[in-house]
Amino acid sequence: MPFSKYLDSMRNDCRMLVDELAKSFDYVSVLGTDVRSTVFRADKNMSAIRDDEGECGFVVKMHKGRSFYEYSCGDIGGSKKELAEKIIGSVKLAGELTDRQIKTVKISDVPMKRDFCRETDFDDFSDEYLLGACKDISKELLAKDEKVLNAVGIVSPYTVSKLFVTKNRELSQHYGWANGYALVIYSDGRMVEARHTEGSDKLSEVIEKTKASLDGVIDLARHLVKATPIKPGVYDVITDSSITGLIAHEAFGHGVEMDQFVKDRALAKYYVGKYVASPITNMHDGAAATHSVASYFFDDDGVLAHDTRIIKDGILVAGLSDLASATQLGTEPTGNGRRDNFSRKSYARMTNTFFSPGKDKLEDMIKSVKHGYMLFETNNGMEDPKNWQIQCTAEYGIEIIDGKLTENYVSPVVMSGSVPDLLKSISMISDKFEVIGAGHCGKGYKEWIRVSDGGPNLKVKVKLG
Repeated sequence: MPFSKYLDSMRNDCRMLVDELAKSFDYVSVLGTDVRSTVFRADKNMSAIRDDEGECGFVVKMHKGRSFYEYSCGDIGGSKKELAEKIIGSVKLAGELTDRQIKTVKISDVPMKRDFCRETDFDDFSDEYLLGACKDISKELLAKDEKVLNAVGIVSPYTVSKLFVTKNRELSQHYGWANGYALVIYSDGRMVEARHTEGSDKLSEVIEKTKASLDGVIDLARHLVKATPIKPGVYDVITDSSITGLIAHEAFGHGVEMDQFVKDRALAKYYVGKYVASPITNMHDGAAATHSVASYFFDDDGVLAHDTRIIKDGILVAGLSDLASATQLGTEPTGNGRRDNFSRKSYARMTNTFFSPGKDKLEDMIKSVKHGYMLFETNNGMEDPKNWQIQCTAEYGIEIIDGKLTENYVSPVVMSGSVPDLLKSISMISDKFEVIGAGHCGKGYKEWIRVSDGGPNLKVKVKLG
């Protein structure tokens, strides 16, 4: 699937609007977005194809020495002079904000013209084929065990086209991602849900790996129905990549989004340059840091994708910024300016957030635990950046006794405590590494974007309940 024909046809309109607004502003950018998303779903009772989180529109960002202003609309066709007058009128209504914003600065607009593209195989698959694959997943799961009450197969591809224009820059990008899900509702004395998720920019890979996971989904369901509650306490814990990612996301995700530094809502602001984790700990974030669902070529401010090291050898060294927060703090933007959609504000947001791999073998890590648990599968998490507390929920844990995994499953499992205490307790890090790209993240309770997280296995000491 090629770059959006509609956005391609609007390049000159974007340039003309920038030229018109440049008569009144020091800096003007226009971001055009065309996102197409489809969900293919089948279960025991029905199958369907539906449109998902697609969008198409424009957002204009302006700066006049002291303040940023944004204006979004569904179309920028027609008279650019009339549209510019309408935009300037809306800015005048917000003029009282000017004196509360940043000191006088000049926004960089380094000349660049580039078209970025990451190829997918999406055009190789018809809608009928993808819906059929979902039906096959559901049928195969239902046939594996009579205790499966329902089984769901989902394939969800989406494509992104974005055009970014300023006086000196014209950038475009086109890429895609797909997720596959296999899920069962299983009943044997009590009812549980078990699932498996895959992600790639190759639909062929997503379908193949999702179908290969079905025996594992059934096996997990059979264990979860027998799982018991965990006895609360402080334990040695080994995390799988999913839980490692949840810790990265909650511990130093929102807490190092630098718009929170501007508002003095994050304790991390005062710990840059200080030890916040074990010296063997390293953490990254960035659209260019790895290849996953949040990998793009430039952010919604037109800043090229970065690989930002957040923690280096246990020391907090950097945060994540969009253009506005970087300008307010006098730093360089890190390419983390992201929007829920074209009609929403740009914020400093996570992309692919993960711990770097270490040198330990997973089997040695498990052998080192006298009594503890290995935790699996992200459920949800919360953090308090102001006080540096987190709460993370794993779908399940497997008890470790005398260095061996047992058949004793516990579910659910809640991990909580102080971020520095948790990170400073890291004593072993595996050489295995995985980033999982199937999640959505909100800013507070809204502003949803796609993110990935993950890393190696960690050995930590933490409170479970």
